[in-house]
Amino acid sequence: MEIDLRFFATFREAVGEKERTRTVDDDATVGEVLAALEAEYDDLEGRLLESGTIRPQLSVLKNGRNVVHMAGVETTLRDGDVVSVFPPVAGG
Repeated sequence: MEIDLRFFATFREAVGEKERTRTVDDDATVGEVLAALEAEYDDLEGRLLESGTIRPQLSVLKNGRNVVHMAGVETTLRDGDVVSVFPPVAGG
């Protein structure tokens, strides 16, 4: 199945593009996709997951809904889902 990935701010820089389509297994989870991204992009290594969970202050959305309000890293994906990854934001 195919999902769309969207990257913002420093994650967009690390990946080199704002959006990309990725083919994943039919039973893929958000955690598996994030782990694969960390393995694929050197600049993302250790920036998405921490001890098997999504790093604090990181926002990962599935179809516009934060996955921490779903099943976290175990949130399952379906064909056509959009996963958006936002880095922590500071400022004031």
